[in-house]
Amino acid sequence: MSVSTSVTTSVPDDGVTVVTVDRPPVNALPAQGWFELADAVRAAGRDPATRCVVLTAEGRGFNAGVDIKELRRDRGHSALLGANRGCYAAFRAVYECEVPVVAAVHGFCLGGGIGLVGNADAIVASEDATFGLPELDRGALGAATHLARLVPQHLMRTLYYTSRTVTAAELHAHGSVWRVVPRAELREAALALAHEIAHKDGTLLRLAKAAINGIDPVDVHRSYRFEQGFTFEASLSGLAGRIRGDVDARGEDGT
Repeated sequence: MSVSTSVTTSVPDDGVTVVTVDRPPVNALPAQGWFELADAVRAAGRDPATRCVVLTAEGRGFNAGVDIKELRRDRGHSALLGANRGCYAAFRAVYECEVPVVAAVHGFCLGGGIGLVGNADAIVASEDATFGLPELDRGALGAATHLARLVPQHLMRTLYYTSRTVTAAELHAHGSVWRVVPRAELREAALALAHEIAHKDGTLLRLAKAAINGIDPVDVHRSYRFEQGFTFEASLSGLAGRIRGDVDARGEDGT
């Protein structure tokens, strides 16, 4: 088992590597945390003994996105640039992982969490899991690219504009969540799917992952980078700060 600031990698069984995020209180990651996650997923995929990766988290929820507090502390733009680059690296690492990635989601999956699961190959979720992009309420933009991989186009737009969330059961009905299980059974269910995948030939699995990525109708890397440009514009104009200030005034959690 290897441990970093907020990411742990373990190998519970042959062929399966589990990458776990654990950054209390809500798994909102600073820039460095996103890079750590990217490194862990890439390393797991490069390991010839790994045939499937499970991406999971400890604590109250799967992921609450970017650590807004880190952005607030920065008087310039280095924190925003770091967050943008870190998210891009982590999302890309999940998408380009050499073997299939199963996301095991509990509680909230917000903002950057959508980027992670939207780039995964399969999603197993607990009954209490909710998914959404509260970006417009946080003075940001982004990850519509990945939400569009989970729900139909018009629903994606409605969720994005309203900052509403959807449940795991709703995503299961749309076909983007493989299974919905009680929270206590989430790890077992995710590992069961990972084991089923890992029983395939490792070389063929890697060829299959590359082939499926190659026929994707949308270039997720280019699409997400395009979105990030508008996030930076909102920050440079002062709009993002004003909106986050409104959130603070209402006493809401900004992470």
